[in-house]
Amino acid sequence: MPFVAATESIGRHVMDVSENWGRSCIFLFRTLGQAVRPPYQFHLFIAQLLHIGANSTLVIALIGLFTGAVLAVQGEYTLAKFGATAYVGSAVALSLIRELGPVLTALMVIGRAGSAITAEIGIMRITEQIDALRSMAVDPLKYLMVPRLLAGIIAVPLLTGMFITVGIFGGYAVAVGLLGLSSGTFMTQMISAVSSLDVYSGFIKAVVFGFIFGWVACYKGYTCGFGAVGVNRATTQSVVTASVAVLVVDYFLTSILTRVFME
Repeated sequence: MPFVAATESIGRHVMDVSENWGRSCIFLFRTLGQAVRPPYQFHLFIAQLLHIGANSTLVIALIGLFTGAVLAVQGEYTLAKFGATAYVGSAVALSLIRELGPVLTALMVIGRAGSAITAEIGIMRITEQIDALRSMAVDPLKYLMVPRLLAGIIAVPLLTGMFITVGIFGGYAVAVGLLGLSSGTFMTQMISAVSSLDVYSGFIKAVVFGFIFGWVACYKGYTCGFGAVGVNRATTQSVVTASVAVLVVDYFLTSILTRVFME
């Protein structure tokens, strides 16, 4: 019967999603357990921090510069209709610090480094290099996953800080140099509008996004299918899943942090 077939299909899909979610949580707990267990291999962490963080600085700075510039142009255009162009500085700074800085940084890192991590681990999986590590009594979670997860948690907030700084500079350069706004007004309104709670909110999001980036990228690579098709599928799923998760979690974090800080 069509109704029975549809019910079976829905039930099978729900069971598959639940199973995958459970496996990813078990993977995460095992990885976190290995992270606090000695010996600690700092050289692997530094290498991943270089790959995820330092190698992403150029693209993050470029995107941040033009994001701030676009915010200044759009802010001046919109606020001019209300005679409030003096608040362009605060609009640029708050938009970058609270939302655009953490979110765009995370999305760029996911697209650049997340796909590379998933593909790298996936190739190690299909070429049996991970099995070779086990045969040498080396835990692949500790050797491969822990450095990448911790590096993502550290690198994304640092890149977010650079994105925000360069973005504010780009907004200032366009607002003052091209649009003719007052330099003193821009800086004064920005300083008066931004509080430490806004900064905390932005960097809390950045830490969470870095955690999501490392978790999804490592898990998808570790559980990829066989052959080039499996690596291709895992890489695509990694980027899509992590990007969607960042946007969904951003909404809930914004709601929670706004309520907490307002109280």
